[in-house]
Amino acid sequence: MLAAVLAAGTLLAAAACSDGDDGASTSSSATTSSAGQRSATASPTITPLTSAGAQTALITEGDLEDNWTQVKSAASWRNRLLIGTVDAAQFLTGKTQAADCQRLLDGLYDEDLLGTPPGPSALTGFTEGASRLLYQVAAYTPAGLDQSFDWLKALPTTCDQFNAVASDGSTRTVQVVVASLPKAGDTRQGLTVTVAGPSGGTPVTLTMDVAVVRVGDDAITVTNGGTDGADHDSTEDAVSHGVTRLKDVREGRSPAPEPSEFD
Repeated sequence: MLAAVLAAGTLLAAAACSDGDDGASTSSSATTSSAGQRSATASPTITPLTSAGAQTALITEGDLEDNWTQVKSAASWRNRLLIGTVDAAQFLTGKTQAADCQRLLDGLYDEDLLGTPPGPSALTGFTEGASRLLYQVAAYTPAGLDQSFDWLKALPTTCDQFNAVASDGSTRTVQVVVASLPKAGDTRQGLTVTVAGPSGGTPVTLTMDVAVVRVGDDAITVTNGGTDGADHDSTEDAVSHGVTRLKDVREGRSPAPEPSEFD
């Protein structure tokens, strides 16, 4: 009798251990499968930016609020208020700071703030009254973008206020301050640049939003403003919707024709 009881107990214990092992195995398999699915979702295939992709990634009128009109002449835009030679005498470190500020003015005038893109690029522009919004998408090298963002982030300190002398000898005062941007892309830098001085004998002030956003080894550059000021809401729209479009292109998807109301 005692032997029978002991045998029954042994069988029950073995069954219990067996049930526990099966459950652990099932749980482990489910966890592994779930982790694999998460990994696949978090790591989409990224395709290098092409010329056609850069064009597709450009924002449209539908991405901007208000009454912006898309134009074909943006590649030839140049604002002469941005032309001037930075006065190095006003800086503590002289030539170094002056060179950084000169690069800013020249980059805004030439519309290549991050330098000439070594990869595919595209640009478009919009007007609303006296304001202009220029939007660019381009592929760069990782090292080039690292250097450009280091330079951009330092500008509100190194070039917070300086003077530039125009070709006619007149002096323009330039101010650079930080501007907030939506939390989009891998890293971003927003600036507001103000240039005040005479133009044709009349005092004018040019105010521009500058937004640069990095997405991988590609970058979006937005300049927006004019002598009537800068519409910061439009700058934010261009950044948030533009990053969504660029990400879609990089991941092989076609961007939505209109931005989602939930963006």
